[in-house]
Amino acid sequence: MENGAERALSFVIEIDRMKSILRRSLTFDGSHYENDAEHSWHLAMMAIAFERYAARPVDMARVLKMTLVHDLVEIDAGDTFAYDAAANLDKEERERKAADRIFAMIPEGAGLRALWEEFDEAKTADAAFASALDRLQPLVSNHLNEGHTWRSGNVDSDAVYRRIAPLKEGIPALWDIACSMIEEGVRKGYIRRS
Repeated sequence: MENGAERALSFVIEIDRMKSILRRSLTFDGSHYENDAEHSWHLAMMAIAFERYAARPVDMARVLKMTLVHDLVEIDAGDTFAYDAAANLDKEERERKAADRIFAMIPEGAGLRALWEEFDEAKTADAAFASALDRLQPLVSNHLNEGHTWRSGNVDSDAVYRRIAPLKEGIPALWDIACSMIEEGVRKGYIRRS
């Protein structure tokens, strides 16, 4: 049986696979499809940058952990495109099975899984803030990349507004900016008007 340090090393080796999980979003400079590791790192940095704008006080250590673990399950479950209704039907089941395996790899896994679940529920101040960042980041990517995923998914404005709704509660200072990005996307033809 592996000791704790060996299990931690196995976990670290396993989560390196996040670098190979490609998302539908481009990096902000449009040079390549973003991977899950880049996305998680970016959310952690965004948390630092926007902490003062959180709707409620947050525990930054918890928020940073959430941003770093929220997509670990995609190692097994894959990235599910937010606007693909069919792919989202079994997302919860796929991610739960992945969580069972990945978080069991280390003794700290129960705590990490609890943070992952809290992030998904987005009810606490920490999770609402982290979730808002997760919705903001691809919005900005689309804004900077001519609506890349919006156009490829033939997305309408109602769907985008629903997707970014957590931003209104988590980081209200950015709500009007986000809405203006959506309206610009509609004007430019990147998003269908609902």
